[in-house]
Amino acid sequence: MTQKKEHTGIILAGGKSSRMGEEKGLLFLHDKPFVRHIAEALQPLVREIIIVSDQEEYDQFGYKRVEDIFKDTGPVGGLYTGLLSSTTTSNFVISCDVPLITTALLSKLQDSDEEHFDVIQFRAQDKSMPLIALYKKRCAAICKKQLETGERRLRKLVASLSTKSIPVDEKEYILVSNINTPEDLKNVRYAIND
Repeated sequence: MTQKKEHTGIILAGGKSSRMGEEKGLLFLHDKPFVRHIAEALQPLVREIIIVSDQEEYDQFGYKRVEDIFKDTGPVGGLYTGLLSSTTTSNFVISCDVPLITTALLSKLQDSDEEHFDVIQFRAQDKSMPLIALYKKRCAAICKKQLETGERRLRKLVASLSTKSIPVDEKEYILVSNINTPEDLKNVRYAIND
């Protein structure tokens, strides 16, 4: 396993949360906000945690918070801001809506980290997961270039990069589940007997 000082954890919490109706990263599961769950999963693997968000409520967690440089540009804008703020070559980038993510699962990304790949992401049920992934800091330049052309699609960005996908075991699908709606949250709470 690579050393933790070589990695930064970047949590993207700048979304509109329109389907949820409230700030997703601050929702509770098992008496803890989503962001706290994700930070705790990252902690053993990283030197620093950065939260990308314009919301001051995230300051309560005690991590470095940075505001989007390109406003209202979705995950590509958040990715760019996070990578620019990082001091490490390799960076975990996680959306704030996957509170069941674990250190053990994230360490699989770290164990697959190779210099020539720009992105190492998970793949589950035939879907790639670019928001539970490792990104090289050098991707910031490509993000900026894409944003300056008005292109905001993350999948378009990832398709232009050297990417490796790691399959997620069926029993681990729940760990990478995005919680986007109140119904999703209810289902996850039910599934894990919260």
